[in-house]
Amino acid sequence: METLQKKEHWENIYGTKQANEVSWFQQYPKTSMEFIELFSLHKDSKIIDIGGGDSHFVDALLEKGFENITVLDISATAIEKAKARLGQRAENVWWIVADITEFEPEEKYDFWHDRAAFHFLTTEEQADKYVEIANKGIAIGGHLVLGTFSENGPKKCSGLDIKQYSEVSMSAKFEKYFKRIKCITEDHQTPFNTIQNFMFCSFQKEN
Repeated sequence: METLQKKEHWENIYGTKQANEVSWFQQYPKTSMEFIELFSLHKDSKIIDIGGGDSHFVDALLEKGFENITVLDISATAIEKAKARLGQRAENVWWIVADITEFEPEEKYDFWHDRAAFHFLTTEEQADKYVEIANKGIAIGGHLVLGTFSENGPKKCSGLDIKQYSEVSMSAKFEKYFKRIKCITEDHQTPFNTIQNFMFCSFQKEN
């Protein structure tokens, strides 16, 4: 799927559905925040949420007092919805509308977070490009946390194919630049009372 088609797809999703009408919705991103705590980030650490869209991860970060947050999403509609929800607090966040595979980081981030964006990159070329962009955008010693559907999870999301990952396959994909720290699986209960099994892995950039 070309970038324009992907953008149209996600603009349509966010333009026609409420936050709690998409399967990935979480009122509070418990697992993601536990990784934040694991790495004892300073309040001025540079944090980026890839595919953050209308996620409540940014809300949780702001409530914890983090001051340097960036949210990237391919959908301008998703970002506008997040801004509207946050109100005046949205002014304390940097917002980027971009396809992650075309993103050119101008910062070195201390914490790169991605829940359910990476698994939409279904070709090796796309995934490898993501790894190179993450390497460019993460500071030495910085951390990367990825959440994807596990091998026991769905094979599609929002009408699109995804790529499932195991601890082994995800680690292999990022081992060129990153050292694996911790991986867990999580059963996510969707707003429709179904269960999706996720694989979360955390890494540290070595050099």
